[in-house]
Order: sequence, then C-alpha cells, then structure tokens
Amino acid sequence: MPTGRLTMRRIRDVLRLRFAQGLSERAIAASLGLGKGSVGTYLRRARAAGLAWPLPDGLDDDSLELLLFPNASDVSDPDRPVPDWAAVDKELRRRSVTRMLLWQEYRAQHPNGFGYTWFCTHFEAWKGRVRPSMRQTHVGGEKVFIDFAGDTVDIVDPATGEVSEAKLFVAAMGASSYTYAVAVASEGLEDWIAAHVGMFAYLGGVPQVVVPDNLKSAVIKADRYDPGLNRTYAEMAEHYGTAILPARVRKPKDKAKVEVAVQVAQRWILARLRNHRFFSLAELNAAIRPLLDTLNMRVMRDYGASRADLFATLDRPNLQPLPAEPYVFARWKRARVAPDYHIEVDRCWYSVPFSLIRQVVDARITHRTVEIFHRGTRVASHLRDPGRRSHITAPEHMPSAHRRYAQWSPARILSSAAKLGPSVAAFCDIVMQDRPHPEQGFRTCLGILSLARSFEPQRLDAACRRGISIRARSVSSIRSILKTGLDQAFMDPEPEELPLQHPNIRGQKYYH
Repeated sequence: MPTGRLTMRRIRDVLRLRFAQGLSERAIAASLGLGKGSVGTYLRRARAAGLAWPLPDGLDDDSLELLLFPNASDVSDPDRPVPDWAAVDKELRRRSVTRMLLWQEYRAQHPNGFGYTWFCTHFEAWKGRVRPSMRQTHVGGEKVFIDFAGDTVDIVDPATGEVSEAKLFVAAMGASSYTYAVAVASEGLEDWIAAHVGMFAYLGGVPQVVVPDNLKSAVIKADRYDPGLNRTYAEMAEHYGTAILPARVRKPKDKAKVEVAVQVAQRWILARLRNHRFFSLAELNAAIRPLLDTLNMRVMRDYGASRADLFATLDRPNLQPLPAEPYVFARWKRARVAPDYHIEVDRCWYSVPFSLIRQVVDARITHRTVEIFHRGTRVASHLRDPGRRSHITAPEHMPSAHRRYAQWSPARILSSAAKLGPSVAAFCDIVMQDRPHPEQGFRTCLGILSLARSFEPQRLDAACRRGISIRARSVSSIRSILKTGLDQAFMDPEPEELPLQHPNIRGQKYYH
C-alpha cells in the first residue's frame, strides 16, 4: 500500500536538513523516521520546482504544495485527461456502480490515462473539498443513535423446520459509543417499541434525545423540518421523557455513530455466531448478551479506555432517571362510532356513550385493555376480549330505553307477569319455552306486559287464559281477544256475598 503524502511541515524539515544542514538522504531518513526513497522523491520535486533554502518569504503551505505537487489539471495532456469528478460522484449514487467500474470505463476511453490508485486518491481529495464533513460534538447523556443492522440471523422453528430471519437492533450513545444490541423478530412497531424498552433498561436511564432512522415504525411522514412520528412511538417517548429527532432521509452522517456501531456489532457479535444454529429469539439473545458485554469492555485504541468506562464517566451521570414502570405497548386506531354506539377493534365491538354516535374516536389498544378517546378525553375503557365477534357493552353507555330492555331476564319477566295474574305468567313462560332461545321471546312477553296499561289486570289474565287454550302465541292474538271481549267467558266469577249475620236479624230459617 503506497505511503500517504507527508504534511508540509515535515517536507519543510526534509528541505531544511538537506539544504541547510547538508545531511545525506540516508541521514535525513533516519532522523525523521522516513524511507530513503521518500526523502529522495521530495528532494527531486524540490529541485524540479527550483526551490532552495531558506524558502522564499510568504511561501505558505498551500503555495509550497502547489510547487511540489502541481495540479494534474494544469498539465495539458490530451492522452491523460482528468476525469469529471462531478460526473463520477453522480454515477456512484446509482445502484451497483463502483469506482472500479467507472475507472475501467475511463481507461477504455483513454488507454494512457491515470491509474486506479491515482483515480481514487484524487476523487477523495475532490470530494473532501466539495463536501467537507462536519465533526459532531456529543454531550454526555444527550443522544442515543439507533438503527437496524443489515445482516440477519436465521432462527429455525424446531417443530416445523421453518427458517425465519431475526433483525439486530443496535443503539450507540453519542459521547461514549456505549453499544446496545438485541435481536427482534421484525422491524414492526411492536418489536421496535420492545427494543427501545430493553435499551433504556440496559442503559439504566434515558438520554435527552433519540435519533432513529426513517423506518415506518418510527416516522409515518418523512420531512426534513417537521417529520410525522408514529403515535405509539411518540407516546413511548412521552412516557420516558425523551425527544425523538429522526435523521434526515438519505443522510447517514446524521447518525454516523450508530453506523459505525452497526459495523462493529456485525463483526464482534454476528460474525462470531455465524456457525451457530438458534431455535428461538430467547436463545439467540442469550448468546448475544455476553458478546455485547465483551464489546463494551474492550479497550478502544484511540481513547485508551473501554466504552463501558467512558459510559460510566460521560453518559451515565447525565442520563434522566427511568420511569417507575416500563412502557406498555399500545396500538392506536381511529374509528367512527356505529349507530349501535360500538366501535370495532380486532373483530370485537366495544361500546362508547351513545351520544358519540357517528363521531370519530381514537382507540388505544394494549394486551389487556381498550381505551377510547374523543378529542383527547377518555370516554370509555374496557378489558380486552381475546375472542372474536363479541360485543362488550357498558350499561352506562346505553340510552335509558335500551338499558331497561337489556336488564330484562326470563326470571324478571315471569316475576312481573305474575303480578298481573297467574295466566299472564303462564302465557309468558310458554312463549319463552317455545322459542329456541328465551331471549327471542322477550319482545312478545314485553308486549303482553304493556297491555296492562290499556286493560285491567283481571281481563288481561283472562285473555291470556283463553290464549293458552287456543294455543295463541302472539301479542296481536291477546290484543284481539281483549278488544272483542272474548276474555269475559274466561274471567273468574265474582264470589257471592255472605248474608249479614247479627243477633237482631232472624234470617230465613226463622220462618221454617
């Protein structure tokens, strides 16, 4: 691999030792720790540029570099033209296009053109001038950067042998590069939230800002200035007291910290597990955890300390405390209230106050509960029914008429009917028994009871007695009996009055 170009300061040292001190090339190389050939190359360039010692006054490093290394574009050579770097940069943005391919196309047009090493070196120099990178300064405890690794891990179902691909969720703290990694089944919302909950627990605190990518589980509307966050994701952030700041679309440098962490995790975790077979996520994560701990304890050469050491001194003291309880995953769904004052959630129907019929409400769905909100106010809460096609109705949500009807039962109907007469109770009992289900006879029985508002109980009882005898089973039949007076023949005879008994009254026996 060719040695990189020396800095202008060191090149000045080479020129000074040669022209002012008169040292040989071998002595200069030994003094400065350079190769003898490199020293000779720089001295030849200085002679070709007409330089001597001391250098001219006012000759800065940029001017010296131009004298020693004249820009190839300034040299007129039609056989070795300088590539159009802007065009090269644009082509590299296209899928599967590489520098080697572009260089081969360049050499095909110009056989005497520059070599591949020169091509890459000068393209990097042009890119650094056109698109300089800004060094980001991370404050302790401020940001955590998160992303998914590109590589996946196979998980084999022990029952069916079916193979599924697990995703590796990776997070890195900004100041310390302290890394968290966990395998999840997918990049879906529930797995995304569960990975965050595990991350906060692993860190033992909450950073001020979370910087994710723009996947759908986090951002439902990508926008540079006002991204639309998934409602569940935003609710989780509110629960932990942190802020979500998505990276810009197609700007990986916004989360360069986790981009590096993903590479490190793939090399230090996934690569070491490549020959293992896993049969569950739990088994995979059990294998990941010791490798993750080893990664964080490993001393980084540039810092002379491990990620764990830096985390303990930089990030950990500045994290916000965890909430008392971890976040419970909840989905949000928007629905319109049906005319029967219910909304549908996972093939079940849950009631809301009947006054909200036709209104749009928001349902918050957890594993155990369904909460319903209207304009930010909770209007209903139900235990979640794990079944299908069932109705869960709270009595207080029903209109008064519906509530009264819902409170009827076979025992209550028979009790009310018995107060009107034994035949009324018998008739209602027969109606409910003749139906496949007693509730199918409720309306008929309630219709019979309502006749008591128009007719005397004695007549209603007699009409029901006649209805039983003629096998009538409808309200219209009993109403017809009452209107036509056919109930009269079935009325109980009035009891005869007993003669008045008194010692001063002789009675009829006195005369016989």
